[in-house]
Amino acid sequence: MTVLERQLTKDEIYDTLDPTDFESQLDINRYGRRTSAFDKIISATHDHFWDPVDKRYIDFDEPFDLENEYLVDPVLVAASRTAVWDALDEQNRIKLANMDVHWSMSSILHGEQGALSLSASLCHILRDPGAQEYAANQAREEARHVTAYAKYVQSRWGTPLPVGPALGNLLSEMVNSKLAWKKIVGMQLLVEGLAMGAFATFFKHGRDPVLVRLVQLAMTDEAFHHKFGKIWADRTIPKLDEDEKNTIEDWAWQVFDTLLYNLASPEQKKSIYAKVGLDWQWVQSAFMEALTDEELRKQMQDATNIFRVLIKTLLQAGIITQRTAPRYAAFVDMKELHDEGEEMVGDSIAAQGIEFLKTINGGSNPLLTRPAAAAE
Repeated sequence: MTVLERQLTKDEIYDTLDPTDFESQLDINRYGRRTSAFDKIISATHDHFWDPVDKRYIDFDEPFDLENEYLVDPVLVAASRTAVWDALDEQNRIKLANMDVHWSMSSILHGEQGALSLSASLCHILRDPGAQEYAANQAREEARHVTAYAKYVQSRWGTPLPVGPALGNLLSEMVNSKLAWKKIVGMQLLVEGLAMGAFATFFKHGRDPVLVRLVQLAMTDEAFHHKFGKIWADRTIPKLDEDEKNTIEDWAWQVFDTLLYNLASPEQKKSIYAKVGLDWQWVQSAFMEALTDEELRKQMQDATNIFRVLIKTLLQAGIITQRTAPRYAAFVDMKELHDEGEEMVGDSIAAQGIEFLKTINGGSNPLLTRPAAAAE
């Protein structure tokens, strides 16, 4: 059995069962072996409770003029740095920019569904009741993200766009895997790291108040999901042998490289360019001409750049070492990232969001204080 096919369990709190072996979940001795490693992030869920169907938290009925206003600062739109922008008048620039956000929000929605399904699947394979409780708690939070992003997409465009092949294939690989390490590295570190970067970017550049509020609320949850992955990394990475560590590092690089060059490529979202009268292959050539590795490196100097955040997440988790650092150094200054310390770009935004939630939840159990109309 190759390393890619093994569980790589180095700490008993991540011990696993076959997903079809429910009988072992009924082992009477299992119930008394509950880890306390996740108690703090489980209990903290009350501090960042929010309800996407309760307008006290977010009102998806707030209007926005999609035809005449940019949902985000145009600087965020990759096409604005290419010949594509020169080929469009202002009305079509707005249209393309807002369709690009439609694509991004749809991708985030699909990612949240992947996170929900993956968290639920962890409940079937984790043996430790504490780890299992954390996974169930995250599944609950991811479920509200699915609801929230679906409501936002519905309020602005009606229906989401189909998932792109690059993201869809990655999500399927992780959700269907029986390997806990691939689920945790793939979702809690890679995808959650990507999400935190994306949310921070939309928070910084968003012009739609509903969008800005949505990503901040999601970040109040995602910051804790990332901590689960960090606990795994701290307890697992130092105990891996060389082959195991190299396998995880190489798989993480493969995912990073695939997402970097495919996640938002014109080929992945052909339909939006057709709607402004552009051939996606011409757009692709314009992107390749303008978005060189040097340009990508320049963009990654922004602290909220999604791929910069992702690299820092892997670095902090110990999944980038001297062996693989040169691959990432083509895009970012690795020493600069290391010197920044452990604080992630989304932490302060999430903290502000939690303070906002406390003003609504009042420090009491929000499940007991919700208005009757919200519970109906």
